[in-house]
Order: sequence, then C-alpha cells, then structure tokens
Amino acid sequence: MTLDPTISNLYNEYYFQHGCGLPYERSEHWLKFFGGIADKIVRGINPRTVLDAGCAMGFLVEALRERGVEAFGVDISEYALQHVRNDLKAYCWLGSVLVPFQQRYDLIVCIEVLEHLPKPDSEQALANLCQASDDILFSSTPTDYREPTHFNVQPPEYWAELFAEQGFVRDVDFDAGFIAPWSARFRKNHEPEPRVLRNYERKYWSLWQENQELRRLAGELRDRIAADQKQIADYRQHISNQEQDLLQLQNGLGWQLLQALQPLRARVVPPGSWQERAALRILRGLRTLEKKAAKR
Repeated sequence: MTLDPTISNLYNEYYFQHGCGLPYERSEHWLKFFGGIADKIVRGINPRTVLDAGCAMGFLVEALRERGVEAFGVDISEYALQHVRNDLKAYCWLGSVLVPFQQRYDLIVCIEVLEHLPKPDSEQALANLCQASDDILFSSTPTDYREPTHFNVQPPEYWAELFAEQGFVRDVDFDAGFIAPWSARFRKNHEPEPRVLRNYERKYWSLWQENQELRRLAGELRDRIAADQKQIADYRQHISNQEQDLLQLQNGLGWQLLQALQPLRARVVPPGSWQERAALRILRGLRTLEKKAAKR
C-alpha cells in the first residue's frame, strides 16, 4: 500500500532517538520492557495469534515469538521497520491502522499509538482494531501533550466510550498496569448489561475499600510521624537544658576552684601512683561504711 510520506516521515531516526523518553533502539531497557509485557500476555491471556498494532522495531513481536506465540506487527514507520530483527521482518510490515486488517487475531496489542492520530482517524483506527479481534490490550497516554506528534491525547474514559460503542467493555479483573498505569484490556462483550454493571460495581467497591484502608494507614502514619517529631523536639530541648546547666556549672566558683586544684591533685596524688591507689581504697571503704550505715 502507499502511505502518506508526510505522516510516515514524522517517525524517523530523530523521533526514535528523542520522542520516546529514552532512545528507542535495541537496548537492554527496551528488550527487558517488552519481554516483561510478553510474559504477562502469555501467562494472563495465552493467545495463539497476536497483532502488535504500531510495532515500531518489532520488539514485542520478537519477545512473543520467542515464547511460542504466533505474533505479527504493523507500523507506519519505514525507519523503524528497517530495524526489525532480520529473521522477523517477514512478520512485520509497513501499513496503517486506518486500513481494515485482512485477518482476525486472538489478541491485538496497541501501545501508545492512537494518540498519534488526529481525532477522527484515531476513532476509525479503534474501530478497525475492534473488527479484527475480540480482545484488545490498549494503552494511550492521557497526559503527555508535549510530544509534537501527539494529536489526540485523551483521558481513559474517552477511549472506554469508543470501545463501548464497538461493543467492548473493560475487563475489570485484568490488571494491565504492567504496560502503563492507564492501560486496560477491552474485550467484546457477550454478557447481558446487568452483569456488566454488576462487575463494574464489584470492582468499584473493591477499589473503594482499598482506598479507604490506604487513607486510614496514611492517617496513622501521619500521627506516628507527628508523635516522633514531638519526641525529637523534646529530646532536643532536654539536651539544650543540659547544655545550659553545664555552662552555668563551668562558669560557677566551684568549677573554677576545682580547675585550680587540678594541678595540686596531680602533684599530691599522681595518676597511676601508689598514692592514687591508696586514695581509691580509702574512698571505697568510706562508701562501704556509708551503705552499711544507711541500712541500719
């Protein structure tokens, strides 16, 4: 097919070096990231066939095929597809999500793709995804307006409504947060509406309870921190008082007299001498007598 070069050329070498946070290339970071996604897909969904819509350099296709999944990819960027691993290029092709797909898949993965399309195009692309699978793992940033190629940044409810128009509902029991906090799994709905609402209410109640417990724990933590801070302040005040008492003692006449007698003491009872040992024995004897007298 022929693609609009003004669109395809947006996703060139400069974009992949500067438009994805870290440089998007065959690196440990990206291979580990997509390897983790592949592991979650295999364990949590176990599809036989997968299409990565917006596959870029094919890292997810690569990771899924290494795990025995029949995975394919499509992307609009000629530059990205040139960097697909040579033995996997037959499974990744140049194409647009605006064109209906020629076959169906057990699962379609669409990670941070549709926000790159103008609003009417992104809605058409989503409809195409829903025609090609009953199971879609979806992610689209709700906050990143800075990227110049983000033409349709929307909150999660916008996409959920579009999926609902296609007969898809969110799988509330599947946690897609391993991709991004706003990611979700949408599935073709075969349940009656009351059951769908029941599932949403069940999930809402679970999250509400969790939220209340976290709020309670946060309150307890704040109280504990406040108590610790008060105790620290009390200790500091105690130390300050002790320092003031010591300063007053050092400035007193008794302390000055004791300091003046120190040289005399060193001459009369030298440290380590027999005179010092004798003096210590006498002192210990006096203390013993004092204790005996106190007991009577």
